[in-house]
Amino acid sequence: MSLYAGYRHTRFKLDPDRRAVWSAIADYLQRYVPEDGAVLDLGSGYCDLINAIRARRKWAVDLYIDPAEFAGEGITALRADVTDLGAVPDGSLDAVFSSNLLEHLTYDQLALAMLGIKSKLRPGGRFIAIQPNYTYCYRQYFDDYTHVRVFSHVSLADYLEAQGFELERVTPRFLPFSMRSRLPKWRALVWLYLRSPVRPFAKQMLIVARKP
Repeated sequence: MSLYAGYRHTRFKLDPDRRAVWSAIADYLQRYVPEDGAVLDLGSGYCDLINAIRARRKWAVDLYIDPAEFAGEGITALRADVTDLGAVPDGSLDAVFSSNLLEHLTYDQLALAMLGIKSKLRPGGRFIAIQPNYTYCYRQYFDDYTHVRVFSHVSLADYLEAQGFELERVTPRFLPFSMRSRLPKWRALVWLYLRSPVRPFAKQMLIVARKP
């Protein structure tokens, strides 16, 4: 039985209120995604980010939650492993986004995923990663039984540089560790939070890296 059997009914339940949160996050990240370009959401989950971001061409890839179930109109939904992006043309993407994905991959899976990301990005295209930052959330990190590896803002930045990416932004504290809380999920509140110099409870990082 897969490690992810039942995952969407326990650790990763569908929560319609998250759409407002991701709408604000997408608005913040839009600066890294050209509206006339192409973007792929790797490990798209319930497609909240890819539905909210503005782009001419959008792709959603996930294996355990069928993107076709949640992707909006005009989005190409692929139910596939994140290590297999063969359906996406090489050099066609302006941005690849991943949220809370890399910590679920083994070393071999991570290497294959990175090869795919690099081959699908055009020169100057960006890899945008939101990740739990082990430096700040080590106490809760393995509460998720599907986490198999650890990243801090230092180690992930070093890894991406070692893979040939150029770092554009490293934000050690970007978002709270989890959306599984009783805090209100209001778009305006998230919008203000992302623009605040002080971010209480922020234990996830944001890293933006460019393909030369």
